[in-house]
Amino acid sequence: MKNNTNVQYRQVGDFNIPNLILPPEEANVTLGKWGMLHKDYLLKHKKVLFTTLLTQGKLYQHCAEVEKQAQQMFDTLVEQMKEAEGVTEEVKEKNQMEWVCRMQNIEARAKEVVSVELICI
Repeated sequence: MKNNTNVQYRQVGDFNIPNLILPPEEANVTLGKWGMLHKDYLLKHKKVLFTTLLTQGKLYQHCAEVEKQAQQMFDTLVEQMKEAEGVTEEVKEKNQMEWVCRMQNIEARAKEVVSVELICI
């Protein structure tokens, strides 16, 4: 059965159900850690935006852009924090355990900032 709006329908019992087909997403979009976290956040907390992006075929494109921004922000923050706190290669050579602890602390703080600023928006 066909309607004037070019939407295809199928009959289920007494009802006509539209045959909705989502537009194709770009096949070569691969999401990393940040993109997947953002997609999960949208699905759980921003359902309208998630559905809108999905039905427009822009969900993975959007998440890939967030991925790119988040990775750049994370790398920049880590470098800035390392410089501000004096975490250098010299520290690494003199005391590896101290360097590892300080780097893990820096990375954890950078992850938190990226999550708050870009992922959970």
